[in-house]
Amino acid sequence: MPTGDELFPRGASVIGPGAVHVPDWLGSAEQRRLVEACRAWARPPAGLRLVRTPGGGTMTARQVGLGWHWFPYGYARSAVDGDGAPVKPMPRWLAELGRTAVGAARAYDGENTYSGENTYGDERAYDYDIALINFYDGDARMGMHRDSDEKSGAPVVSLSLGDTCVFRFGNTETRTKPYTDIELRSGDLVVFGGASRLAYHGVPRVHPGTAPPDLGLTGRLNITLRVSGLADEGPRGASGVVEDEPQ
Repeated sequence: MPTGDELFPRGASVIGPGAVHVPDWLGSAEQRRLVEACRAWARPPAGLRLVRTPGGGTMTARQVGLGWHWFPYGYARSAVDGDGAPVKPMPRWLAELGRTAVGAARAYDGENTYSGENTYGDERAYDYDIALINFYDGDARMGMHRDSDEKSGAPVVSLSLGDTCVFRFGNTETRTKPYTDIELRSGDLVVFGGASRLAYHGVPRVHPGTAPPDLGLTGRLNITLRVSGLADEGPRGASGVVEDEPQ
């Protein structure tokens, strides 16, 4: 869904085996819809919160989860490190957006290097049942980490909204080099799976004031969609995924 608004559009690129960056994948209307949805999801109960680390510190990016609540280092059906309320359900339209994103990434990855519980080409089988929404103000960062608390090897889908950031995509062995720094702008898509599913990645820097003016957002939102691989009775139905909800 590239918008094509730029004089010299940024091209998609493979940033690792099974990892693809697709610039401008979300159009302006889709971005605005997602921002408004994030505002609703951020409200209590089980709303946006500071994540406390086992060492007693806090992450600088604030987070809210859909479908499952993430806490260091696991998942629960309620905000166990917050207000204790049941987690908000994962909308079906958002899960579908995740599957569409994997299909878009496949088109740019000629070697079809994704793997996991399903083949790369079978994105329709991926049951995206987690959305983690992180909000970054101008001072927020995210250290190098791996998304390793899921039992599924399905690709991770990352959607960027608002301020531009530096996204650091590394290797699977260490938090240090080699890594690649890329610029993620509002509307950009990153998908990583296969050999890169457990790659270290982080956000060392956000550029304040770079969000599209018509988005009405100060700061950066990142939505990551994941398949938990966890069997549990969800908030509504076995997967925690609900039918489309009005936005």
